[in-house]
Amino acid sequence: MPKIYFIDVTNRDGVQTAKLGLSKIEKTLINIYLNELGIFQSEFGFPTTRHESRYLQANLELAKMGVLSPIRLEGWIRAIIGDVETAFRLVPGIKHLNLSISTSSQMIDGKFQGRKKKEDIINDMTEALEAARAAGAETVGVNAEDASRTDLEFLIKFGMAAKEHGADRLRYCDTLGYDNPFTIYETTRALAENIGIPIEIHCHGDLGMGVANSVAGAKGVIDGGQDVYINTTVNGIGERAGNADLVAVVLAVTKSKGFGQKYKLGHPIKLKKAWKIAKFAEYAFDVAIPINQPGVGANAFAHSSGIHADGVLKDPENYELYGYKELGRGEPVKVETGREIIAGQYSGISGFSHIMGKMDVSFSSREEASEILELARYANVESQKPLVEDELLFIAKYPKIAKKLLTLTPLE
Repeated sequence: MPKIYFIDVTNRDGVQTAKLGLSKIEKTLINIYLNELGIFQSEFGFPTTRHESRYLQANLELAKMGVLSPIRLEGWIRAIIGDVETAFRLVPGIKHLNLSISTSSQMIDGKFQGRKKKEDIINDMTEALEAARAAGAETVGVNAEDASRTDLEFLIKFGMAAKEHGADRLRYCDTLGYDNPFTIYETTRALAENIGIPIEIHCHGDLGMGVANSVAGAKGVIDGGQDVYINTTVNGIGERAGNADLVAVVLAVTKSKGFGQKYKLGHPIKLKKAWKIAKFAEYAFDVAIPINQPGVGANAFAHSSGIHADGVLKDPENYELYGYKELGRGEPVKVETGREIIAGQYSGISGFSHIMGKMDVSFSSREEASEILELARYANVESQKPLVEDELLFIAKYPKIAKKLLTLTPLE
């Protein structure tokens, strides 16, 4: 039977969220955590955006070093030849791409204002796809933006053209969260059956159904005979009402009634890493995890009413579908209430050495400590918040990579 894979798009769609963003080191740690979690692929950024170039290059270096392995790192670009050329010029080592273009009549008429017709959409996509393959892309996904408002007949025609020109997957984008579980099931099954290539499911939460639609869409694809790749973001961070939440979708496809018994994952997911990545994203984005968030919310395992408390104490399965330890929860959260030395942009060598010493990191010389401190200072300037332990450890372990992540070269 076909399998379920996860492609997380936090570092592309998540960072597009209005009023939010991540530093390049924060984005890198997200990739590291996704790799630890067992995610198949990270849409790690925009290879046509100049300020992303060194970050993308640095993460590809980490992949070569085995730090980011086996996760795949894939860039998002528009489905036009110019973007393909720019991507390979700025990030020559990139191997995985997703090419995106609008397919609905609303978008074609509303965005292109009569400059393009449906035939032009297919031509632009296939030309860009061929160019990406010619430039050395190992895998290419094709995105149908606003697919849920696209005529099914045209969507199949679009997908067939993508397949004929070498696409590995078709991404079905419910860009505005317009679908419901019933409509997306029927559509994705029809796409899988008629096109005959794996389908990605990309769902937003404008109507509160991002997770439900992801599960229903995945079922449709598999019932149609193809592997499915579900797009997620950490904590559901995304444009407007957000994307399908990573942890919630994983829980849904593995724990919901009968689903996990019939539909299998293509890669094992290490749920014990869920708490760690959710809490880091909460800190990095500075967006609190909702109290009722599945799995990682403060109340996900909290019980107050007498009947519930009594029942869960007798047997947790009375009122919990899964255990908190499965998600890596349970350790107490420590908060410093006394003296605290923080690594910041104005830190000195003494305080910094004290901080690193508490993490069992020692330096061979004052010069080495000064080099790492300088990088930590710049990282603090970029993020404008105290660095977490994993960021400091990353800088100390990979100073050359950290330097590349912190190097921005504006246009002259």
